[in-house]
Amino acid sequence: MTNPSSRLSIPEERWRKYLTDYNEGLGLVYERLVLNDYLDRIVSQHNIRTVLEAPIYGMAGVSGINSVRLAQRGCAVTLVDENAERLNGIERVWNELSLRATFVHQADLTLLPFDDKSFDLTWEWAGLWYLPNAEALLKELVRVSRKLVFVAMPNRVQVGYLMRKYLLERDFVNYVDESWADINRIKKVLRNALVKFIDEGVLDVPPWPDTVMPAAQVLQRLGIRSKKLDSQFSGAGWNWSTMDYYLGHRPELKAQIDRYTFLERAPLPWQIKAIWAHHRYVLGQVT
Repeated sequence: MTNPSSRLSIPEERWRKYLTDYNEGLGLVYERLVLNDYLDRIVSQHNIRTVLEAPIYGMAGVSGINSVRLAQRGCAVTLVDENAERLNGIERVWNELSLRATFVHQADLTLLPFDDKSFDLTWEWAGLWYLPNAEALLKELVRVSRKLVFVAMPNRVQVGYLMRKYLLERDFVNYVDESWADINRIKKVLRNALVKFIDEGVLDVPPWPDTVMPAAQVLQRLGIRSKKLDSQFSGAGWNWSTMDYYLGHRPELKAQIDRYTFLERAPLPWQIKAIWAHHRYVLGQVT
C-alpha cells in the first residue's frame, strides 16, 4: 500500500546539494526577497505572531528558509517536513543563522499534529504538486489556522514555465501533479473549507523567464555556445546566495535585487502581470 503522505518521485539532488551549497542563483534570490516583502506586509497588517509552514520543500535552492523573514520579525515559527534527513539539515541551517524555530518530522502530511486554530498564519509555497494528497494538506492548513492561510504555486501560463515543460526539461512533469498549479483548484478546496479570500494575485515577476535552472544550463540546452556568456553566468563571479544576505556577508544584495523589481512594482493589474509572473498566490481568512 502506498504511503498517502509520501511525495511523488523527486530527484534528491534538487534539495540535498543546497543544504551545503548556498549558491542558489539570481532568480531564487529574487524570489525569496520579493516574497519577504509580501510576508512583511502580512505580519504588519494582520498582527501575525505564530506561523506554520508545511510542507517546507517547494521552492528550489536551500530548503527550509522560506520562513526566515517571519522569524526575524519575531514570529514563533514551526516547520514541518516528512523527510528526516532534510529536516535535520534545515535545523542546522537555522542554527547557522542563529534563529529559533520548532522542527516537526511528520510522515503523514494529511494529518498535521496540531490542535485546531493553533497558528495565526499557515502557509505553503510551491510544494502542493509534489504531494499525493494535496487537498488533505490544504484542509489541514485551514484547520490549524486561527487567522490566515497563504498558498502559492508556480504560474503555469507564464513563458518560462512553458519553455521548461515543452523544451528545456520535459521530464519534470513526471514528478509533479500539474493540476495543483491551477490556482482555481486550490481556491475551490479553500472555499469549501469556509475560507474567505482577502487577497490574490502574482508574485515573483522579474524581467527573466522562470525556467527553474541556472542560466548557463538554459543556454546549453538551447544549443547556444559562447565562452563570453558561459563566463558571465557561471564561475566565482556568478554567486547568488540568500544565506549570504541573511548572515550579513552581502548586505547590499537587497538593493541589487530591488533594481530588477520594476515589473513587480509596476502599477498594472495583476492579471496582466500573470503573463510573465512566476507564481500565483491566494491569501485567505479562516471563518
